[in-house]
Amino acid sequence: MALDSAKKQEIVSKFARKEGDTGSPEVQIALLTNRITYLTEHLKTNKKDHSSRLGLLKLVGRRKHLMKYLKKKDYTRFSEIVSELGLRDK
Repeated sequence: MALDSAKKQEIVSKFARKEGDTGSPEVQIALLTNRITYLTEHLKTNKKDHSSRLGLLKLVGRRKHLMKYLKKKDYTRFSEIVSELGLRDK
């Protein structure tokens, strides 16, 4: 299920660096985290849904890559988003 536009706009406005910012790593990580959470809950009830499991693994890999990039570029913003989203740092 895709995010409804209201929920997506709420996430974008919370993590955007400036007005109209939708492509910054922080926003992308937050949106991916929301989708990962949804798919994780979906897979708890639908254990045999292997195509969704593959999609989940791809999303986790994309988020990991974005987090690595953000950690390298600006560690303070990285640590803020990790604490705000409740993610783990390797």
